[in-house]
Amino acid sequence: MQFSGRGRRKLSRLAGDARGDLYPHSLQFYLQPPTENISLAEFENFAVDRLKLLKLVENLGVSYVKNSSEYKQKLETELRRLKFPYKVLVEDDYEARRKDHISHFILRLAYCQSEDLRRWFIQQEMDLFRYRFNQLSDQLVGKFLAYVHLAYDAIDATEKTSITDELLSSTPGLTKAKVEEMVFYKVPFCDAVDLVRVRRVYFHRGCAYVPHQDILTIVLNNYRTKLSKALALTARSLPVVQADERLQPLLSHLSHAYVGPDYNIQKNTGKISLEQIDGLSVKSYPLCMRQLHKALRDNHHLRHGGRMQYGLFLKGIGLTLEQALQFWKSEFIKGKVDADKFDKGYAYSIRHSYGKEGKRTDYTPFSCMKIILSNPPSQGDYHGCPFRHSDPELLKQKLQAYKIPPAGISQILDLVKGMHYQLACQKYFELTHNVSDIGWSLNHPNQYFIESQQLLSGIKETKKEQKQPENSQPKHSSQKSLSSATATTSPSLNPIEEMELEGLDDCFTDD
Repeated sequence: MQFSGRGRRKLSRLAGDARGDLYPHSLQFYLQPPTENISLAEFENFAVDRLKLLKLVENLGVSYVKNSSEYKQKLETELRRLKFPYKVLVEDDYEARRKDHISHFILRLAYCQSEDLRRWFIQQEMDLFRYRFNQLSDQLVGKFLAYVHLAYDAIDATEKTSITDELLSSTPGLTKAKVEEMVFYKVPFCDAVDLVRVRRVYFHRGCAYVPHQDILTIVLNNYRTKLSKALALTARSLPVVQADERLQPLLSHLSHAYVGPDYNIQKNTGKISLEQIDGLSVKSYPLCMRQLHKALRDNHHLRHGGRMQYGLFLKGIGLTLEQALQFWKSEFIKGKVDADKFDKGYAYSIRHSYGKEGKRTDYTPFSCMKIILSNPPSQGDYHGCPFRHSDPELLKQKLQAYKIPPAGISQILDLVKGMHYQLACQKYFELTHNVSDIGWSLNHPNQYFIESQQLLSGIKETKKEQKQPENSQPKHSSQKSLSSATATTSPSLNPIEEMELEGLDDCFTDD
């Protein structure tokens, strides 16, 4: 793909040593869009890898103290695995810097489409930038500030000595020894308003004297402003990009993409009996599926959104087509649907979801992102994500009914308030299974079920919950948390799946 019409001139710079001029630093503000041609396969792979990285940044940001040793270690490991820049002094990392640059702009196209998407993208990019900036030495900070045209000069030793007392009295946590060894920058008042407001810096003659430890605040504010404006501009030009039929499906799918196991092909198919389902719904179902199962048992019916979401989940945990037909029929005929009406109006859609009718597409269970971002429930519906779509008070009552302790409910509601819906579900897993270190990151309802079954059967060992439970320590979904016997992995996005699901949706018609 060519991002602009200047591609030919830029491509000539990729040969020889001159290509290093394109990315002189591992850290940047992404001010200039890429101008080279790339293949659609590379476009997709870059986008998927950066999305994986930002998802991990989000999970780590909630589960760890930012910039702690564990946080930095896990983030560096993922940066290295995905081949993004991870050390500022690595010399031969042109390809990593190029991937970082291009992938950022690809996700801009996908995440500029709504306010919620923009807010999420900005937050994760800011956290990633913060981590990278904190790896810079004092000397490299100065070079970076010059590179992004932030003219903040470090004060010399003579000036620092003359105002040592003022720096000590105005900057919290400093000692005389620290002042002597720390670098201070002279920053114009308008760029240091936040620090001046909370009285963290010495202010004199229109300039704030900002210590190295606080210069990050100034740089992050500058970066946030530039990125926010850039996303707004990208949104305006998005219709032009979406007119390209090659890119439109990819960009539409990226904002709620799931790139982990698809949980479709199961070696334990048929090993779950219908009699086990009620017990499994209490022990091993995520809250979204537990809600659907209870509604089905209570009402003997689910509307089409619920049947799609729950039916594919049951398929993923191992129900055969014959079992699925028996399960749905036995429940529906307890209500207002007789056997003949079920065979004529509902059986076809179930066979269709198993790939036995219509286009014979073998549909996969819905991921968390698809459930959260598409087809929100309306009055009378029970599908969707309870952490995303339920009123907080109703969610609280439901958690109380399921015997979640008050402290745990508060933790879950805090995560929901911060729009960390998958992490809220992960906390629900910890509380219902009495564990604290689950060692994986939740991305799929069927992943929840499999991990629960492995834990309850003793296949996996996990740290028990302590008296003062902490947030879990997640690993990225790309790390192995499932055996090859339980799921197959989709290594890249499949935008065609969205169009196929539309066909499945047509089969699940309302009564």
